[in-house]
Amino acid sequence: MLTVKRFFPLDRVHKGAELGNGHTGEIIWGYGNTLNITIGCANLWDHRGGMEWKSHQNFNAIRSLLEAGDINKVKALFAEQPVGDIKRPTLLPAGRLTITLPDGAELLYFEQTPELGSTKIVYDINGTEKALEFHSDMTMQDAFSCSGIDDSMQLALIPSQILCKQNTSIEISHKDEAAERGFPAPIQYTFTNGEAFIQHLAVDPSYAILCRRDKTSFTVGFKRGVASISETDIAGLLPWETVSEESLKWWKEFWQDAPKIKSESPVIEELYYHGLYKYGVMTNPAGVTPGLQGPWIEDDRLPPWSGDYHFNINVQLCNLPGFKAGKFKNLKILFDMVLSWKDKLRHNAKAFLGIDDGYMLPHAVDDRCVCMGGFWSGSIDHACSAWVAMMMADYCEYTGDREFLENEVFDFMCGVMKVYCCMLDEKPDGSLELPVSVSPEYGACDENCWGKNASFQLAAIHRLNRELLKTAELLGKDPDPAWLKIAEKLPEANIFEGEIALWNKLLLERSHRHHSHLAGLCPFDIIDPLSDKWKDIINASLHRWYHEGWGEWAGWSMGWASQIHTRIGNGNMSELLLKLWQECYTNDGGGSQHDADFPGFSVISNRRWIMQSDGIMAVTSAIQDQFMHSQNGILRVFFGVHSRSRNVSFDGMFAPGGFKVSGSMQFRKPLALKVEATRDAFLRIQTKSSEVFERNMKQGEVICLVQESGKLLEYPNK
Repeated sequence: MLTVKRFFPLDRVHKGAELGNGHTGEIIWGYGNTLNITIGCANLWDHRGGMEWKSHQNFNAIRSLLEAGDINKVKALFAEQPVGDIKRPTLLPAGRLTITLPDGAELLYFEQTPELGSTKIVYDINGTEKALEFHSDMTMQDAFSCSGIDDSMQLALIPSQILCKQNTSIEISHKDEAAERGFPAPIQYTFTNGEAFIQHLAVDPSYAILCRRDKTSFTVGFKRGVASISETDIAGLLPWETVSEESLKWWKEFWQDAPKIKSESPVIEELYYHGLYKYGVMTNPAGVTPGLQGPWIEDDRLPPWSGDYHFNINVQLCNLPGFKAGKFKNLKILFDMVLSWKDKLRHNAKAFLGIDDGYMLPHAVDDRCVCMGGFWSGSIDHACSAWVAMMMADYCEYTGDREFLENEVFDFMCGVMKVYCCMLDEKPDGSLELPVSVSPEYGACDENCWGKNASFQLAAIHRLNRELLKTAELLGKDPDPAWLKIAEKLPEANIFEGEIALWNKLLLERSHRHHSHLAGLCPFDIIDPLSDKWKDIINASLHRWYHEGWGEWAGWSMGWASQIHTRIGNGNMSELLLKLWQECYTNDGGGSQHDADFPGFSVISNRRWIMQSDGIMAVTSAIQDQFMHSQNGILRVFFGVHSRSRNVSFDGMFAPGGFKVSGSMQFRKPLALKVEATRDAFLRIQTKSSEVFERNMKQGEVICLVQESGKLLEYPNK
């Protein structure tokens, strides 16, 4: 049973141990004899501000201004639309519970056991080690509970409104701090056995945090829409015994069918299992789709970038581990959220292109799909929409959920493609071209941040097109002639001087955190790097990528880069990047950082307080990919393991097409695989040193394969 151990002092919010239930999140940190518990909420929004898409922000106007070189007018089109002094929506900090241990006590370390969902805080008192144990209420009735307190400890509940006023830092939010958003002062209450406060907001429902103290334990609850303390029930908070029992039950079920891995690297194993634990917390189906930070919002300032939903990679990375882990209910809450925005997405497409049947998702939005504004190149990055559509299609490919595919996903994919079709030009030779396109955040939103046929967009179009053609055939529908034309007449990537370019005639000029020009390789999976057509182009493109280096990478760049190396069978580099991520992009408590934790690796290293969950989730999914990934319909196993590995395995990993796969590589034994079909399916699978094995399988059928002389041979299932 894995135990993750980190030592105090942990003197910053995001250095702490993370727990929660997908709705609320807790971070336990501190130093000396002071233990702080930061309480966050994944949907505690101040919804004021943001940008509603207007008809003057249309494609033709943007294109004309860009082609005329008038970038300032383009920026003006997408200017923020403030409400008073409030520029954009943001998630809000909630509060903090402080536990003061007796004089002479000292915090030593925390231990998290992912399999149990438990967190222990170990402290020393007069030479004796004692512990506090925490569990979150995964059923959502309360926030969390703690056992192990005694009369010598003092508890204090502090509203974030007070903490924000005490915080003079302007490192991220500048003048738009939570303390300056015009909220009334919190109303605080004290009881004989606890305390509470109510915080009223400007336009959104109020919230309350309550803490009831029992003899050796306490429970904290989080409530929304509370007008007065009489509407709360501090006595009704669940006791420690109930919370811990239900938490253990929930985590037992979570891990029951979760794939297992065995690596020769303890670092890789810890990253994988701790990453899946955090994924389980963030995406609890009873909770809220995670944004940049999941439910772990700092308590003394507004979160960076509003803690919002960034759809140009970050949301995708936060949810990606769920596919191979088989946590499909956890994924479904993302798709349900996006589909609930269909009216807003249609409005955006109507304003942008004048069509009634399109869907268009900007790159940065709140939980109501209100665009943050102020970043025009992100707002028109339609691959955000295509990427989510791809994930929906992948969900159906993994689960075989034909009803969802037919009733929701096919329509969504059609609407997203309709937008792309309206943006494409037909050239005199009959080929298609995307005249205005971007590669995420390359060039920010300045005059040199766009061009024709961005490879990122081309890859997204072709992946979406592939899913549409496949789905139309499955559902017995006629394909749109436009899809057939795209398959034939639109290039799969922008090739310049034998390499993949960002857009027309622009090769990678410098290190950049988005590896988007390589997205046809991963995540959009339209390029097979082993094929004769692509291998020389990929090698040349990767050589330039290596040359420009990682000097401007962010934390989440590392997992994505590892996935790219896995695709070409470079397991040594794939593994090294994950270990470098832990060394460079985690803090003393193991927290996942956007910036490097120290200078020298990346120039993005001066804001070490920024936590983003996409980093650890990218690493978790990259580890899954090392053992198995799909490339153009072929399951490729062990492509990303280190070349010196002699004893590695994975068990029960979910795969697209309707399979569960296990595999082992042991010293002086043949490589062995076991494949179970979860529905009738056609299997195509290979290892790095074997040919592709193909076979039709029936639902429930299990086959065993052994590699011999470069082939996978079927053996009787024993």
